[in-house]
Amino acid sequence: MKITCKDVANVALLSRLEFSESELETFTGQMDAILEYADVLNKLNVDNVQPTAHVLPLRNVMRADEAKPSLPRELALSNAPEQEDGYFKVPKIMEG
Repeated sequence: MKITCKDVANVALLSRLEFSESELETFTGQMDAILEYADVLNKLNVDNVQPTAHVLPLRNVMRADEAKPSLPRELALSNAPEQEDGYFKVPKIMEG
């Protein structure tokens, strides 16, 4: 497949990009090289290759979700600028 300057100009238009003529020529060559390489990759035999989401084997490194005692309410509210009925009191942000 051969990419033309017109193709690159169309992609630029769709992407809301503006290029000079010399930039269009440069990007045309680069885009053509990228698509040629993609064509080479399409010819590879991948019948025995398992699909993956990542090249490295990953595992979940997060701790187990376990219920633990939380901070006592009095201690949590001890530094609050304002509190009311055991809750943080914050400025009203919505009208109504």
